[in-house]
Amino acid sequence: MTDSPAEQHPEPPPPSTPTAVYHLHPRREPFEYGLLPIPKLIFTDGTQTLSNVKSTLLSSNSNHRVNSETLAGVLQIPIEHSRLLIETLSSILHDDSDPLVKARTQKEIDEVGSYKRLLPKGHRDSAAVADVWPSTSAFDGFLSVLTPLQLVRSNSRRLMPSQADEEAHQLSYLQKHLGNILSLLADVAEGDGDESMVLSMDKFEHLGFLVYFGEKGSERIPLSQNTPFFANSDPDMPAVPVPASHILDWLLQNVSYTLEHIADRVSPKETGPSNSSDQDVAMADPGISSTKPSSSLRGPSLIEGISKSSYVKQATDLKGTSVKVVNCHESVIYILAPTKYATVYGCSDATIVLGAVGKAVRVEHCERVHLITAAKRICIANCRECLFILGVNQQPLLLGDNHKLQVAPYNTFYSQLEEHLNQVGIDPNINKWDEPVVLGVVDPHDSLTHPAGVSDVQAESATCLEPDQYTNFVVIALVACSFW
Repeated sequence: MTDSPAEQHPEPPPPSTPTAVYHLHPRREPFEYGLLPIPKLIFTDGTQTLSNVKSTLLSSNSNHRVNSETLAGVLQIPIEHSRLLIETLSSILHDDSDPLVKARTQKEIDEVGSYKRLLPKGHRDSAAVADVWPSTSAFDGFLSVLTPLQLVRSNSRRLMPSQADEEAHQLSYLQKHLGNILSLLADVAEGDGDESMVLSMDKFEHLGFLVYFGEKGSERIPLSQNTPFFANSDPDMPAVPVPASHILDWLLQNVSYTLEHIADRVSPKETGPSNSSDQDVAMADPGISSTKPSSSLRGPSLIEGISKSSYVKQATDLKGTSVKVVNCHESVIYILAPTKYATVYGCSDATIVLGAVGKAVRVEHCERVHLITAAKRICIANCRECLFILGVNQQPLLLGDNHKLQVAPYNTFYSQLEEHLNQVGIDPNINKWDEPVVLGVVDPHDSLTHPAGVSDVQAESATCLEPDQYTNFVVIALVACSFW
């Protein structure tokens, strides 16, 4: 005897009131560290092509994972690009227990393979902001017309997008494309119309790659434990799959609820000085050295507005697992701590030392910056006359409009470096500092990387620092040595 449709898909509670207390937030990692402007990965026909790709990948192997060779064949991209795709995915996965996250060498990554999970990406020429992730962010249009020093000297900086603006930008993309994302995750079941597409609790949890529930200072909550559909499910009795249309309605309402909350928090910025306690990121005036970084368990520790100063932060000074260095000039900045992610944005004429970064470093819109870091991987975009002194396990990735960049092998040491490397999973025996990968082409009138057009030119790579210019860098009073 089979269950009736009503018993198979119980009607969910009406979505008139979003989940109490907690807001739905986008995971910043896919947006900030997942940019790969590979033309074959930009789909303009909604889910039509992706559905075919998904079916092909699902039928290619029975172990629920895909290696770089299979991925290259299905997507019709070079094997180097498919490896880059899997490496990028491993750096932004939300589940640290996944074997792909634990893989260190290229051989291990190839053996583990990637999830058969694909998400749609918007087209760069769309007029709607929500259509263009991940090729732009709320910051790109603002910073692409100003150099870091022009930003400091102008009054425009007070109107610079905040972290709240960036979060709203990311949520707008999700709001636009949640329907397509759910259709790719859904399974077909018996029923008519919207009732024929359903999501199991396991498939629903895959959305944790993009969103989560939680507030500043609190731990992130599993999606299934904060919904009216799967909360408090018995592991021995899996919850009944739910129609995708019901989940979509509930998610869209929670996104709208969060966007309204963000709008209420940032609206004072348009009429007067912002209240930094209400925002993820406090904006300091240029020329004033911050005495304390802004941080929370949800957002990154922020080091901003350092000018003509030395600035030191160690592991005990930082909260959370990521750090951002923004709008710092003519300074020496030390962040001697283990982190998962690090971003350096809009800095100039500065030396920045990042400790061990276990997932990814992103450097963007910087001029004449010397960056020293030990990291799993690094992405560099739209930078000029910068020197990158690297100990990296994966090839450096160069995107956008870069000019006169140089690379060199890691050249410093501090007392807890080895401990930090082990803590975040960096192999000190592998350093691919001199193997940069340039991805994409650049429109002379647009600093953003995108699929090639008629007037586009090949993006510029980096050169190796001349040996006679290479020296060890002494961190504070410690004796330096060449670690790699």
